[in-house]
Amino acid sequence: MTHLGFRFQIKTPRYIAILILSCFPTAALFACEKTLRWDDDPPYSMQSNDGDVIGISVDFSSAVIARMGCKTTLRKLPWARALKELENGGLDILPDTFRRPEREAYAYFSGQVVPPSRNILFIQSDRKPSFYATDLLDLKNTSFRLGAQIGVIYGQSYENLMADRAFAQRTVKVPKRSSLWLMLDKDRIDGVIANELTGLYEINKLGLGEAIAMTNIIVSDEEAEFAFSKVSVKKSFVTEFTSIARSMVLDGTYERIKLEYTKPK
Repeated sequence: MTHLGFRFQIKTPRYIAILILSCFPTAALFACEKTLRWDDDPPYSMQSNDGDVIGISVDFSSAVIARMGCKTTLRKLPWARALKELENGGLDILPDTFRRPEREAYAYFSGQVVPPSRNILFIQSDRKPSFYATDLLDLKNTSFRLGAQIGVIYGQSYENLMADRAFAQRTVKVPKRSSLWLMLDKDRIDGVIANELTGLYEINKLGLGEAIAMTNIIVSDEEAEFAFSKVSVKKSFVTEFTSIARSMVLDGTYERIKLEYTKPK
């Protein structure tokens, strides 16, 4: 369907439809309709081979909205455009958003709902038992060959490590992270920094789920929240959404959805 020139997609996966039918009378199924942002960002949001929009954030958000008796309408938007649409009321809900003072002027924030997004150091699985480092800066003054993406911000500890000229010159930086996983598997580098869930999804998709493993080194850890447009969403909706979402984390729903995209295949 279209609205104001934009194309929308209705998100109703089979298990969400079953959830709706089991929890709400038919007459009250779609008491409201909320727009949710997605973009090509696996495993959080993406388009499957059969054209469905899926992913951890999409599936979880849609399940929460379904429990509220509402319908989810998806809008594919780049990040900057999504923030603008949230500000003017063209977008209702923006998942995985970091709270900033300028954003609080036009958006309500949920507070922490799902576990914080973490950037983790990944290494070859057979080297993990003897891996010595407990902090990223422990790699300084070693021969460790790190892989990173060009233009990605990994946090202060990474910046401190890059201040060591010799280590920085030895660090391999490429545009696409998929190249880094293959280089790590072929022993051309010793480690890769990546978002925890994104990394698990990507190495499993490449068939490297057994060859590559996470270390205990958390490079950065910042809490992302759900953001809601103050123009189009009532504060009471935010309160109910947040309460239901937190209950679905506690009852294991979020973990089950997450594992669908990150468990080894």
